[in-house]
Formats: sequence, C-alpha cells, structure tokens
Amino acid sequence: MFNSFGRIFRFTTWGESHGPALGVVVDGCPPGIALSEADVQPWLDKRKPGQSRHTTQRREPDEVKILSGVFEGKTTGTPISMMIENVDQRSKDYSDIAEKYRPGHADYTYDAKYGFRDYRGGGRSSARETAARVAAGAVARKVIAGVGILGHVVEIGGDRAERFAAHELPNNDFWCADPDAAKRWEALLDSVRKSGSSVGAVVEVVASGVPAGWGSPLYAKLDSELAAAMMSINAVKGVEIGDGFAAARLRGEENADRMRPGNPPTFDTNHAGGVMGGISTGQDVVCRIALKPTSSILTPVETITRSGEASTVMTKGRHDPCVGIRAVPVAEAMMACVLADAFLMHRAQVG
Repeated sequence: MFNSFGRIFRFTTWGESHGPALGVVVDGCPPGIALSEADVQPWLDKRKPGQSRHTTQRREPDEVKILSGVFEGKTTGTPISMMIENVDQRSKDYSDIAEKYRPGHADYTYDAKYGFRDYRGGGRSSARETAARVAAGAVARKVIAGVGILGHVVEIGGDRAERFAAHELPNNDFWCADPDAAKRWEALLDSVRKSGSSVGAVVEVVASGVPAGWGSPLYAKLDSELAAAMMSINAVKGVEIGDGFAAARLRGEENADRMRPGNPPTFDTNHAGGVMGGISTGQDVVCRIALKPTSSILTPVETITRSGEASTVMTKGRHDPCVGIRAVPVAEAMMACVLADAFLMHRAQVG
C-alpha cells in the first residue's frame, strides 16, 4: 500500500476511520516558516463532518496537534508530524456488512488484494483519511504563500450552477457561488437523504498567483501531477484541466489562448487551465473533479458475501448523501500540495 504523495514536498498519512487517531507526516518543508495549530485548524474546520444536515452527522472536532518539526513557532526543516484524534466512532453500525461487500466501495478490492479488510467504515479506504491531507495542505499553503486557492461545487446530481459570485461561498452549505443553485440543491439533497440514496457532484479548484514556469516535463508535468493528486481522493472518477473534455469539441483557432505583448505576456482566454506543455503559464490553474455518488446508502442493492453467496446490502450509520460538498477543502489541499512540490522542484532545477 502506498501512503505517501509528493517528490520534494512529500506527505505520508496514517490511521483508520475507526482507530484511535489519524494523522500525517509532512517531509520536505523548508525551515523558518511560521507554523502553528492555528494555521492548520481553519482548513480542518472547513472539512469536518456534521456541519449541516447535508453531510454525515458523525461529530468529530478534528482538533489538530503538531507533534514535531516546529520549534519556537517556526518549521525546522525536519518532518512535521500532526495528529487528529477520532472521538465519535460507531463501529457497531457496520456489523451487518462485516461479511458483505458494498458495491462501488473498496470492500471487495481490498479483500481481493490483501485477503483482509477493515469493515468499520472502510479503514484506510474511508474518506476520514482525507482529514490528514487537509492538514498537509495547510502546511503547503504556507510554502507557497501568495498563491490563492479556491474550491467550489459547480454541480450536484446533474444540476449545474450557472453563475459565480465568490462572496456567496460562505452563505450556504454547499460551497456554491450561485445562490439559486444552492437553494435547488438544498431541496434535492433533502429528497435524496430521505430516500436513503446519494448523488454525485463536480468540484472546481482554481489557483491564482502561480507564476509561469512551475512543472517538470516530461513525467512530472504540473497537470499530470494534479490529475494523480485529484484521482487519489475518495470517490473521484474524473479530472479535467482547463476546458478538459470540452476542448475536444473545439476547433484549433477556438481553443488557442491568444497571447498579447507584455511583461509578462497576457492571454485572451484560459482554455488550457493555466498549464501548457506541463508547465504553468502564469494564468489561473483550473482543475475540475467528478465525484461519484456515495457508495454507503440505505437503499438495498444486490451484492455477494465474502463466501461468494448472493445477498443484498444496505449500510447503516452516518454518511454523506453527496461527498462532493466536503471534498472541496480536500481538493484545495491536494492542489496546494502539488503546487508546493512544483515550486520546490522548480527552485531545485533552475535556482
């Protein structure tokens, strides 16, 4: 099992959904950067469960503790270890699925690979692990101070937001910049939750202030690293950079981001999503991810048992009717980690 991500700015997560704690070790962070729990906690607060009726009702304070790598308020250049305790596990909710596989979840594939699985919330395959990534992302943001990263939900259950008003993001439960869409989604998720089902979502993450030159072709392209980072998030089944699949429907002259003289030069459009040839252009880096519906649902679905017998399964417990909502801070964190790694690689390559 690979539990580490990154090349120079590298993090390793540990812990399980229903274990006593989970955490992350961040390596490669430069020394002398101001860092405290107060720098990390706001991002964890953005992700933590139980903040509205539209997310899991598991109650976790997600209070972070920095155990190493910081002295007198500054990073030392040594590994930064952070821990988040689990305080609201209800393992008994999963007793009914101990011998059954949830279709769409990692139950069967973990068992097929390792001959063993932690059925209590999925163990390492649980989205609970992403709290550790958010903590790593908080450190990454300090490394690339000056780069702004903003994520928002652009689609839930096939219903797409039509406009973007950044000031609306904190005014609803969906990290949505379209208040009209947020109202529609509220009714949609109330219906989905009551029916015992779930829906998917699309999340967009935009990084502004990224200078031209980050990214290392051929096999550490900025967009390929972003794709790998985003695909590692639970429930993500698709990634787009810039126009993504829509670019395949354009003609060459339509897709071209025309350049104008300047220092640095300017672009008329950003179909490329801020990346050309695997290297940042200086424009906003734009990435979208598609998340499937939550696999743990109350609606019975056909499955098999560990012994291969036909059965049906429904998952009790507390689950997100749409994982895309709490995926926003996770996607922001992975963007931050990729950019911090790209910045440090760029500095190593060109000085």
